Amino acid sequence: MTLGSVLFSSKAIFIKLAYVERYDALLMLAWRMAFALPVFLAVGAYEVVKRREYGRPLPRMADAAGAIAVGLVGYYLAMVLDFTGLLYITAQLERLTLFTYPIFLLFIGAAFFGMRLSASGIIAAAITYSGLAFVFLTDFSLGGSNVALGTALVLASAISFAVYQLMAKRYITRMGSTMFTSLALSGAALTTLVHVFLARGGLDTSVSPNYLMLAAGTGLLATVIPSFIVNAGMGRIGAASTAMVSNVSPLITIYFAVILLGEEFTLAHGIGTALVVAGVGFHTWREFKAS
Repeated sequence: MTLGSVLFSSKAIFIKLAYVERYDALLMLAWRMAFALPVFLAVGAYEVVKRREYGRPLPRMADAAGAIAVGLVGYYLAMVLDFTGLLYITAQLERLTLFTYPIFLLFIGAAFFGMRLSASGIIAAAITYSGLAFVFLTDFSLGGSNVALGTALVLASAISFAVYQLMAKRYITRMGSTMFTSLALSGAALTTLVHVFLARGGLDTSVSPNYLMLAAGTGLLATVIPSFIVNAGMGRIGAASTAMVSNVSPLITIYFAVILLGEEFTLAHGIGTALVVAGVGFHTWREFKAS
């Protein structure tokens, strides 16, 4: 789980480095999924062959369709929002904003899934969003409306991913994490490629080898491998515990954003980051203790 969180954390770094060459969210997203899709299809095909060989049942059509639908909400929609948001904000602010998804899990779960909204959860939310506001206001003073737009898009992405986390557990339990990941991510990847073909008429191949390497890193190291690791972990320990383990991810992203991207990390960023990590960490620790 920790490895999956670290690899997921590298996504924003790969994307920001690619944006230096081509400032195009849809292009990077399409190349990411072009590299990831063959792996998801191959793993899914292997899982089908293995199940038939050992006489294990394949997922019902309704469950397969449900897994694909969850993938569209949790990956396709979330990716479009996230990649577009990264055009306007730093990798640090993007990771901290996405990192708040466990708080959205709390409120969405209470509103639509019958989960209990506790006082400790509300306290955690207040700590988390005060920290995010601290970082946002610091960056807003430099970037203005672009920072507001980018943060709103990534917040919407975090909400989308929270819905995915809540809906995925059921399908992972029914069909296993490997089959679920293959179906959900293949659906998201195919939808992304259809999107770029409809919007652009095809995938732009005039990019440099360096750009392709960054896209491959995003698609394989920051998508394929951590997707299987995190979904496998979520199937075993649940969404709340998964979120708890992921507490390391903002710190990894911030470190590489400063070292590789040259982003500024001020005292205000440090205070805001500490509050966000403390708030989410407190909430997920309480959820872990209660489970």
